[in-house]
Parts: sequence; structure tokens; C-alpha cells
Amino acid sequence: MAHLHIQREHTLGLAAARKIAYQWAEQVEQEFGMECTYEEGKTSDTVTFTRSGVNGTLQVTKEAFALEAKLGFLLGAFKDKIEGEIVKNLDKLLASKAPTKASAKKK
Repeated sequence: MAHLHIQREHTLGLAAARKIAYQWAEQVEQEFGMECTYEEGKTSDTVTFTRSGVNGTLQVTKEAFALEAKLGFLLGAFKDKIEGEIVKNLDKLLASKAPTKASAKKK
């Protein structure tokens, strides 16, 4: 069984990170047929995702996203490709929420 661990730091705070996590969950449900459940907490949220051959969690805090997943035997052969797609999708969502120079506060 192959394991994935992806960590992404951010400075968005929990409310904005939560919105990204919801978008990510919707995206993997549509694109990869995952079943996702979302549990909100006071200091962190957990997205649990599963489908045949894959299960895992995405931990969401005000400072980071931490994804842990287990791939079954068949999908384990595609670990690098699957990890690359997850990283690409999460980074794209994070980039869309990153402050730009135009929106940054001037001192």
C-alpha cells in the first residue's frame, strides 16, 4: 500500500482556508469520484475522502493543509502521478487566494 503525505503552509487564516478546502473537496468529488465528508472544528477542520482504492484526510488549520492518503495496490503504481495532480490542484487553489501586490496594504 502506497502512502501520500502533502503539506502546504499558508497565511490565510482558518476561514479562508476552509473555503479552499470546500473547493478542493468539490473538485475531487467531481473529477475523481471521491466521496468527501467535511467536519468543522474550532481550530481545525478535517476533510475525509474515499473511493475504491483510495482513502485519506485533509487537515485544515489557519496555517497549513496536511493531506494523508493511502493508495491501494492498483493505484499505488500511479502514486507519483496522483501526488502530482493533488499538489497541482491544491497549489492552484492556494494561488488563487494569495494576495497580489495590488491588493496588499501599503505602509
